[in-house]
Amino acid sequence: AGLTGIAAITSGCIHSVALKNDGSVTSWGDNSYSQNTIPAGLSGITSVAAGGSHTLALKSDGSLSAWGFNNYGQADIPAGHSGVSSVAAGDAHTLSLSSSKVVTAWGANFSGQTNVPTELTEVTAIAAGDNHSVALKADGTVVAWGQNTSGQATVPGGLAGVTQIAAGTAHTLALKQDGTVSAWGSNS
Repeated sequence: AGLTGIAAITSGCIHSVALKNDGSVTSWGDNSYSQNTIPAGLSGITSVAAGGSHTLALKSDGSLSAWGFNNYGQADIPAGHSGVSSVAAGDAHTLSLSSSKVVTAWGANFSGQTNVPTELTEVTAIAAGDNHSVALKADGTVVAWGQNTSGQATVPGGLAGVTQIAAGTAHTLALKQDGTVSAWGSNS
C-alpha cells in the first residue's frame, strides 16, 4: 500500500521487486530465502532482476549486489566483476551483460544455461528463463542455450529484426521491429 515513484518492476517465482525513482529498492512476497531482505545501505540502483528466490540489483557504478537463495552460487557475484550494463535472473542462475557487450553467467548449470557460447559477441540484451538463457545481438538476431525440452532454446530459423527479448519458464519471446512477436517453446 502506498508504493509510488516506481521506475521498474520485476518478479521471481514467489516474490516481486520494485526499483524506485530515487534508486532504492522495495520487495515483497515470500521471504523464505531472504530474497526480500534488501542489504542495508543499498542505493544508487539502476536496474533489478528477480530469479526463482534470489534478487539482483545493478548499481550506477556498474557493480552488482545480490541476495536470497544461493544454493547453486546464483547470488555469488564473480570476483572482480564490474562494468555491468544489464542483469537477468533465471530460476537458479544469473546472467550479466557488460558495457563491452559480453555475457557472463553463473549459478546452476543443470542444462548448460551458464555455458555461454564462445562465439557470442556484440550482445545488446539478455534474458533468463528457468533453465535457459537468451541473448539479443546488435544485428537483431537471437541466440539461446540451455534447457531445450520444450524447444525454448531453439530459435526459429530466419528470425531477424528483433528489438527485445523475454524468457519464461520454458518459452521465449522476441519483439520484432515491425511490432510483431515471435514465440517458441512450451505452449501448455
